[in-house]
Amino acid sequence: MAKQRIHLVIIDPQNDFCDLPETHRPMASDGSRLTPSLSVPGAHADLQRVAGLIERGGAGLSAITVTLDAHQRLDIAHPGFWRQGDGSPVGAFTPITAADVRAGRYRPRDAAAMQRVLAYLDALEAAARYTHMVWPVHCEIGSWGQAVHADLRRAYNAWEEAYGIGVAKVLKGDNPWTEHFSAIQAEVPQADDAGTQANRALLDELRAADLVLLCGEAGSHCVKATTEHIAADFPAAERGKLVLLTDCMSPVGGFEAQQGAFIDAMRASGLRTATAAEMLPVMQANATT
Repeated sequence: MAKQRIHLVIIDPQNDFCDLPETHRPMASDGSRLTPSLSVPGAHADLQRVAGLIERGGAGLSAITVTLDAHQRLDIAHPGFWRQGDGSPVGAFTPITAADVRAGRYRPRDAAAMQRVLAYLDALEAAARYTHMVWPVHCEIGSWGQAVHADLRRAYNAWEEAYGIGVAKVLKGDNPWTEHFSAIQAEVPQADDAGTQANRALLDELRAADLVLLCGEAGSHCVKATTEHIAADFPAAERGKLVLLTDCMSPVGGFEAQQGAFIDAMRASGLRTATAAEMLPVMQANATT
Protein backbone atom coordinates (compact mmCIF):
# COMPACT_ATOMS: atom_id res chain seq x y z
CA MET A 1 0.00 0.00 0.00
CA ALA A 2 2.02 2.98 1.23
CA LYS A 3 5.71 3.39 0.42
CA GLN A 4 6.71 5.27 3.57
CA ARG A 5 5.09 4.71 6.93
CA ILE A 6 2.79 7.71 7.41
CA HIS A 7 0.84 7.47 10.65
CA LEU A 8 -2.19 9.74 11.16
CA VAL A 9 -3.03 10.44 14.82
CA ILE A 10 -6.48 11.98 15.38
CA ILE A 11 -6.87 13.20 18.95
CA ASP A 12 -10.29 13.12 20.63
CA PRO A 13 -12.51 13.72 17.56
CA GLN A 14 -15.65 13.28 19.63
CA ASN A 15 -19.13 14.74 19.47
CA ASP A 16 -18.89 16.54 22.80
CA PHE A 17 -15.98 18.62 21.47
CA CYS A 18 -17.64 19.58 18.18
CA ASP A 19 -19.65 22.63 17.20
CA LEU A 20 -22.03 20.36 15.31
CA PRO A 21 -24.78 21.73 13.07
CA GLU A 22 -28.32 20.50 13.66
CA THR A 23 -27.96 17.94 10.85
CA HIS A 24 -25.30 16.14 12.91
CA ARG A 25 -27.22 16.17 16.20
CA PRO A 26 -29.79 13.39 16.71
CA MET A 27 -33.07 13.76 18.54
CA ALA A 28 -33.27 12.99 22.24
CA SER A 29 -36.21 11.11 23.74
CA ASP A 30 -37.86 14.39 24.80
CA GLY A 31 -37.84 15.70 21.23
CA SER A 32 -34.91 18.07 21.66
CA ARG A 33 -31.64 17.64 19.80
CA LEU A 34 -28.60 16.32 21.60
CA THR A 35 -26.07 19.07 22.28
CA PRO A 36 -22.30 18.76 22.61
CA SER A 37 -21.30 19.61 26.17
CA LEU A 38 -17.87 21.15 25.52
CA SER A 39 -18.21 22.51 21.99
CA VAL A 40 -14.99 23.79 20.42
CA PRO A 41 -15.59 26.50 17.79
CA GLY A 42 -14.27 25.25 14.45
CA ALA A 43 -14.04 21.58 15.41
CA HIS A 44 -16.74 20.37 13.00
CA ALA A 45 -14.95 21.89 10.02
CA ASP A 46 -11.58 20.63 11.33
CA LEU A 47 -12.79 17.04 11.41
CA GLN A 48 -14.46 17.29 8.03
CA ARG A 49 -11.05 18.31 6.65
CA VAL A 50 -9.47 15.28 8.33
CA ALA A 51 -12.20 13.08 6.83
CA GLY A 52 -11.49 14.54 3.39
CA LEU A 53 -7.78 13.91 3.84
CA ILE A 54 -8.47 10.23 4.54
CA GLU A 55 -10.92 9.92 1.67
CA ARG A 56 -8.59 11.51 -0.90
CA GLY A 57 -5.17 10.54 0.43
CA GLY A 58 -5.81 7.42 2.49
CA ALA A 59 -3.88 5.16 0.11
CA GLY A 60 -0.75 6.92 1.33
CA LEU A 61 -1.37 6.12 5.00
CA SER A 62 0.08 3.09 6.75
CA ALA A 63 -1.74 3.56 10.07
CA ILE A 64 -4.46 5.62 11.75
CA THR A 65 -4.77 6.01 15.51
CA VAL A 66 -7.78 7.67 17.14
CA THR A 67 -7.58 8.72 20.78
CA LEU A 68 -10.78 8.92 22.79
CA ASP A 69 -11.64 10.71 26.01
CA ALA A 70 -13.53 8.24 28.22
CA HIS A 71 -14.70 9.71 31.52
CA GLN A 72 -16.74 8.62 34.50
CA ARG A 73 -19.57 10.98 35.37
CA LEU A 74 -18.10 11.54 38.84
CA ASP A 75 -14.62 12.66 37.87
CA ILE A 76 -12.22 15.10 39.51
CA ALA A 77 -12.65 17.36 36.47
CA HIS A 78 -16.48 17.31 36.55
CA PRO A 79 -18.80 19.45 38.71
CA GLY A 80 -20.41 16.56 40.62
CA PHE A 81 -17.10 15.72 42.29
CA TRP A 82 -16.92 19.14 44.00
CA ARG A 83 -18.77 21.43 46.39
CA GLN A 84 -18.15 25.01 47.38
CA GLY A 85 -17.18 25.62 50.99
CA ASP A 86 -20.83 26.28 51.92
CA GLY A 87 -21.94 23.04 50.28
CA SER A 88 -23.40 24.63 47.14
CA PRO A 89 -22.61 23.22 43.68
CA VAL A 90 -19.51 24.13 41.71
CA GLY A 91 -20.11 25.29 38.17
CA ALA A 92 -18.29 24.28 35.01
CA PHE A 93 -15.20 26.29 34.02
CA THR A 94 -14.19 26.80 37.66
CA PRO A 95 -10.42 26.70 38.26
CA ILE A 96 -9.47 25.10 41.58
CA THR A 97 -6.06 25.25 43.24
CA ALA A 98 -4.65 23.45 46.25
CA ALA A 99 -4.69 26.79 48.06
CA ASP A 100 -8.43 27.13 47.33
CA VAL A 101 -9.10 23.75 48.91
CA ARG A 102 -6.89 24.41 51.94
CA ALA A 103 -8.67 27.74 52.44
CA GLY A 104 -12.07 26.02 52.35
CA ARG A 105 -13.34 27.71 49.20
CA TYR A 106 -13.86 24.34 47.52
CA ARG A 107 -13.88 20.78 48.77
CA PRO A 108 -14.43 17.31 47.37
CA ARG A 109 -18.00 16.11 47.77
CA ASP A 110 -16.64 13.03 49.57
CA ALA A 111 -14.86 14.35 52.66
CA ALA A 112 -12.78 11.17 52.85
CA ALA A 113 -11.14 12.14 49.55
CA MET A 114 -9.61 15.34 50.91
CA GLN A 115 -6.01 14.13 51.34
CA ARG A 116 -5.97 12.39 47.96
CA VAL A 117 -7.36 15.50 46.27
CA LEU A 118 -4.76 17.74 47.90
CA ALA A 119 -1.95 15.40 46.91
CA TYR A 120 -3.26 15.46 43.33
CA LEU A 121 -3.52 19.25 43.17
CA ASP A 122 -0.08 19.69 44.70
CA ALA A 123 1.44 17.32 42.12
CA LEU A 124 -0.43 18.96 39.24
CA GLU A 125 0.74 22.42 40.26
CA ALA A 126 4.31 21.24 40.76
CA ALA A 127 4.35 20.06 37.14
CA ALA A 128 3.37 23.63 36.11
CA ARG A 129 1.48 22.51 33.00
CA TYR A 130 -2.12 23.29 33.93
CA THR A 131 -4.27 24.74 36.68
CA HIS A 132 -7.00 22.25 37.57
CA MET A 133 -10.24 23.10 35.77
CA VAL A 134 -13.75 21.83 36.40
CA TRP A 135 -15.22 21.15 32.96
CA PRO A 136 -18.80 20.37 31.97
CA VAL A 137 -19.49 16.64 32.11
CA HIS A 138 -18.10 15.43 28.80
CA CYS A 139 -17.26 12.21 26.95
CA GLU A 140 -19.09 10.18 29.59
CA ILE A 141 -18.46 6.52 28.84
CA GLY A 142 -21.24 5.13 26.68
CA SER A 143 -22.80 8.48 25.79
CA TRP A 144 -23.46 10.01 22.37
CA GLY A 145 -21.01 12.75 23.31
CA GLN A 146 -18.20 10.22 23.63
CA ALA A 147 -18.79 8.88 20.12
CA VAL A 148 -16.63 9.88 17.16
CA HIS A 149 -17.74 12.63 14.76
CA ALA A 150 -19.93 10.86 12.20
CA ASP A 151 -18.26 12.12 8.99
CA LEU A 152 -14.81 11.23 10.26
CA ARG A 153 -15.88 7.77 11.41
CA ARG A 154 -17.46 7.13 8.03
CA ALA A 155 -14.20 8.08 6.32
CA TYR A 156 -11.95 5.92 8.46
CA ASN A 157 -14.37 2.99 8.36
CA ALA A 158 -14.17 3.10 4.56
CA TRP A 159 -10.36 3.19 4.82
CA GLU A 160 -10.40 0.12 7.06
CA GLU A 161 -12.59 -1.76 4.58
CA ALA A 162 -10.53 -0.67 1.58
CA TYR A 163 -7.11 -1.61 2.96
CA GLY A 164 -7.85 -4.26 5.58
CA ILE A 165 -6.10 -2.30 8.32
CA GLY A 166 -7.85 -1.58 11.60
CA VAL A 167 -7.93 1.93 13.01
CA ALA A 168 -6.34 1.75 16.47
CA LYS A 169 -8.34 3.27 19.34
CA VAL A 170 -6.59 4.61 22.45
CA LEU A 171 -8.91 5.34 25.37
CA LYS A 172 -7.86 7.70 28.14
CA GLY A 173 -9.40 9.37 31.14
CA ASP A 174 -11.44 6.65 32.83
CA ASN A 175 -9.55 7.06 36.11
CA PRO A 176 -11.62 9.66 38.01
CA TRP A 177 -8.71 10.82 40.19
CA THR A 178 -6.57 12.55 37.57
CA GLU A 179 -6.93 14.79 34.54
CA HIS A 180 -5.87 12.95 31.39
CA PHE A 181 -5.50 15.42 28.53
CA SER A 182 -2.66 13.53 26.85
CA ALA A 183 -3.05 10.20 25.10
CA ILE A 184 0.44 9.33 26.34
CA GLN A 185 -0.09 9.67 30.09
CA ALA A 186 -2.26 11.35 32.69
CA GLU A 187 -1.28 14.73 34.07
CA VAL A 188 -0.63 13.05 37.43
CA PRO A 189 0.00 9.34 36.78
CA GLN A 190 -1.46 7.04 39.45
CA ALA A 191 0.86 4.38 40.85
CA ASP A 192 -1.96 1.83 41.06
CA ASP A 193 -3.24 2.33 37.49
CA ALA A 194 -1.04 1.46 34.51
CA GLY A 195 -3.56 3.15 32.21
CA THR A 196 -2.53 6.54 33.59
CA GLN A 197 1.18 5.88 33.07
CA ALA A 198 3.28 6.34 29.93
CA ASN A 199 1.87 4.50 26.91
CA ARG A 200 5.19 3.08 25.75
CA ALA A 201 3.61 0.90 23.07
CA LEU A 202 2.08 3.92 21.31
CA LEU A 203 5.28 5.94 21.59
CA ASP A 204 7.31 3.08 20.09
CA GLU A 205 4.85 2.74 17.22
CA LEU A 206 5.09 6.44 16.45
CA ARG A 207 8.87 6.40 16.68
CA ALA A 208 8.89 3.65 14.02
CA ALA A 209 6.96 5.78 11.52
CA ASP A 210 8.57 7.89 8.81
CA LEU A 211 6.02 10.67 9.29
CA VAL A 212 3.46 11.29 12.05
CA LEU A 213 0.53 13.63 11.33
CA LEU A 214 -1.14 15.09 14.43
CA CYS A 215 -4.58 16.68 14.55
CA GLY A 216 -7.84 16.74 16.52
CA GLU A 217 -9.45 18.54 19.44
CA ALA A 218 -8.74 20.65 21.24
CA GLY A 219 -5.52 22.30 20.15
CA SER A 220 -5.29 24.15 23.46
CA HIS A 221 -5.54 21.03 25.61
CA CYS A 222 -5.58 17.39 24.45
CA VAL A 223 -3.72 17.93 21.16
CA LYS A 224 -1.26 20.15 23.00
CA ALA A 225 -0.63 17.72 25.86
CA THR A 226 -0.39 14.67 23.60
CA THR A 227 1.98 16.35 21.16
CA GLU A 228 4.19 17.69 23.94
CA HIS A 229 4.61 14.20 25.37
CA ILE A 230 5.32 12.69 21.94
CA ALA A 231 7.83 15.40 21.07
CA ALA A 232 9.61 14.92 24.39
CA ASP A 233 10.11 11.23 23.53
CA PHE A 234 11.59 11.93 20.10
CA PRO A 235 15.30 12.80 19.79
CA ALA A 236 15.72 16.36 18.54
CA ALA A 237 17.08 15.08 15.22
CA GLU A 238 13.85 13.11 14.59
CA ARG A 239 11.26 15.72 15.52
CA GLY A 240 10.93 16.77 11.89
CA LYS A 241 8.95 13.55 11.43
CA LEU A 242 6.16 15.10 13.50
CA VAL A 243 3.73 17.35 11.61
CA LEU A 244 0.94 19.39 13.20
CA LEU A 245 -2.03 19.86 10.86
CA THR A 246 -2.84 23.38 11.93
CA ASP A 247 -6.20 23.68 10.13
CA CYS A 248 -7.37 20.38 11.63
CA MET A 249 -7.44 21.55 15.26
CA SER A 250 -9.06 24.40 17.19
CA PRO A 251 -8.76 25.72 20.75
CA VAL A 252 -11.36 25.69 23.50
CA GLY A 253 -13.00 29.11 23.50
CA GLY A 254 -10.94 31.53 25.58
CA PHE A 255 -7.78 29.44 25.22
CA GLU A 256 -6.67 30.70 21.82
CA ALA A 257 -3.41 32.07 23.19
CA GLN A 258 -2.52 28.69 24.68
CA GLN A 259 -2.90 26.99 21.31
CA GLY A 260 -0.85 29.66 19.57
CA ALA A 261 1.93 29.42 22.12
CA PHE A 262 1.91 25.63 21.87
CA ILE A 263 2.28 25.66 18.07
CA ASP A 264 5.09 28.20 18.29
CA ALA A 265 6.90 26.13 20.92
CA MET A 266 6.57 22.95 18.89
CA ARG A 267 7.95 24.65 15.78
CA ALA A 268 10.87 25.93 17.84
CA SER A 269 11.56 22.40 19.08
CA GLY A 270 11.74 21.01 15.54
CA LEU A 271 8.20 19.95 14.65
CA ARG A 272 6.76 20.91 11.28
CA THR A 273 3.36 22.40 10.54
CA ALA A 274 1.16 22.01 7.46
CA THR A 275 -2.43 22.35 6.35
CA ALA A 276 -4.54 19.45 5.14
CA ALA A 277 -4.29 20.80 1.59
CA GLU A 278 -0.49 20.90 1.83
CA MET A 279 -0.28 17.36 3.20
CA LEU A 280 -2.68 15.79 0.70
CA PRO A 281 -0.22 15.63 -2.24
CA VAL A 282 2.43 14.15 0.08
CA MET A 283 0.03 11.38 1.02
CA GLN A 284 -1.09 10.83 -2.56
CA ALA A 285 2.52 10.60 -3.74
CA ASN A 286 3.18 8.02 -1.03
CA ALA A 287 0.55 5.63 -2.38
CA THR A 288 1.78 2.69 -4.44
CA THR A 289 0.55 2.55 -8.03
